[in-house]
Amino acid sequence: MAFPHRPDAPELPDFSMLKRLARDQLIYLLEQQHEVDKLYKVENKPALSSSEQLCFLVRPRIKNMRYIASLVNADKLAGRARKYKVIFSPQKFYACEMVLEEEGIYGDVSCDEWAFSLLPLDVDLLSMELPEFFRDYFLEGDQRWINTVAQALHLLSTLYGPFPNCYGIGRCAKMSHELWRKLEEEEDGEAKGRRPEIGHIFLLDRDMDFVTALCSQVVYEGLVDDTFRIKCGSVDFGPEVTSSDRSLKLLLNAEDKVFNEIRNEHFSNVFGFLSQKARNLQAQYDRRRGMDIKQMKNFVSQELKGLKQEHRLLSLHIGACESIMKKKTKQDFQELIKTEHALLEGFNIRESTSYIEEHIDRQVSPIESLRLMCLLSITENGLIPKDYRSLKTQYLQSYGPEHLLTFSNLRRAGLLTEQAPGDTLTAVESKVSKLVTDKAAGKITDAFSSLAKRSNFRAISKKLNLIPRVDGEYDLKVPRDMAYVFSGAYVPLSCRVIEQVLERRSWQGLDEVVRLLNCSELAFAGLTKEDKASSESLRLILVVFLGGCTFSEISALRFLGREKGYRFIFLTTAITNSARLMEAMSEVKA
Repeated sequence: MAFPHRPDAPELPDFSMLKRLARDQLIYLLEQQHEVDKLYKVENKPALSSSEQLCFLVRPRIKNMRYIASLVNADKLAGRARKYKVIFSPQKFYACEMVLEEEGIYGDVSCDEWAFSLLPLDVDLLSMELPEFFRDYFLEGDQRWINTVAQALHLLSTLYGPFPNCYGIGRCAKMSHELWRKLEEEEDGEAKGRRPEIGHIFLLDRDMDFVTALCSQVVYEGLVDDTFRIKCGSVDFGPEVTSSDRSLKLLLNAEDKVFNEIRNEHFSNVFGFLSQKARNLQAQYDRRRGMDIKQMKNFVSQELKGLKQEHRLLSLHIGACESIMKKKTKQDFQELIKTEHALLEGFNIRESTSYIEEHIDRQVSPIESLRLMCLLSITENGLIPKDYRSLKTQYLQSYGPEHLLTFSNLRRAGLLTEQAPGDTLTAVESKVSKLVTDKAAGKITDAFSSLAKRSNFRAISKKLNLIPRVDGEYDLKVPRDMAYVFSGAYVPLSCRVIEQVLERRSWQGLDEVVRLLNCSELAFAGLTKEDKASSESLRLILVVFLGGCTFSEISALRFLGREKGYRFIFLTTAITNSARLMEAMSEVKA
């Protein structure tokens, strides 16, 4: 059930050195520089300590600075003298120091930096753990994290050699690439003479494919994330999963043998696998009945501990599946998926709109209702004014007028837009089609600048065959393409673009797709001589998602790698899903 890689597939780099580097730097900062002997997890509670020195390890966020200022000022009022140290991770921002100055404590606090920007969550997954990246850049236009991305890429190229082939699409990708190249040029690094370990790198902006992130996930790992929220590679399973009165935190990675075999599977196949696994485990336990004393001793010392561990994990994943099934049945998940597929294919739009209205009127979930509205908007290149006003009014009446600012945010980000008069789907497609087929047109004219924030999903879908045409029923047990991650209804756009570029070894032949993505001047390819790159390294591909990556995309690319003999490594600013995307845009905090 786990994706078995072809015998000729390249080995993945060892990312454990990233952990060691970060750990050694932190130990140096805490022990040698600041003589720290204890660590406390504060979480907005008063720091109760008799120590004469307080050291704060924080993300560079304004609210963290306000919290630290309140503690320092409270000590001042109490007449207590202490030393204060703030260590920012992954980097220090001038704005944070300005807040300390405004609060009148800048002279009392010293600042340092812990450049920890890459957290290995799994053998093929690195995360920067910057969930705020999406809102900061794609809504607020704040470019402060681009330097962090460039520094992370520079670190990877220093450790694993240069990347012979670099492809990117999106404004953030282009800026990150340019800054990264400047860092490479400034440093006479030893990496320049090294043989590359990774042959290709892709940098992708999240806003070039919102549709994939807005769809309900149906692979096991994606469903666990949607249902329980995977944080930093681990998940908290409650009593309903553990079948006890206690919750349990479980690390989800390749070391969990049960999870590793089902993580990329469509959910409909998971129960069958788990029941077969349970039978196999029982058979292994039953073997001990006919053993003599020596065999029993070997069994207990060598196998029993592993079997018990596997049995515990199997029990937890069965509990998780049952909990997911209960929640999805309660939500009428099949009807929801059917509506999503209709929106992706462009069928029964009126019925789908009625389903969304019913969803809002029943107050099922403010986040889910927003997600469905955004999916309708993007797949239809914006809502017609009548539908936009009607859905918005119903939403505000159902969930409260405090959501009004959220609609403004969604509009600015291009997630929920209103068609201009006359800009029906046909009109937009005909304009764009005329534009992209006009060989004399060097760039988008002012007449089409209003389309910059619009999706051309239907036209892109046709060009890249994102909606597979299948004779008969799609076989989810033996998937034929990446569409299986959405029950055979849709191939993730981001993954299809990567597949097409790898086939062509360039953007050549994809000009029309790039223009439809509104990225005519934002798609780039940096190619170098491949004489030092081995054939093995050229089949190792690093994919960088700027603004978040879903587990569905990871599963789809793992499948592509298995089929084509590639191995994919993923670097993302954070793991995301439809709920996180909507929460980042929302002005109403749960």
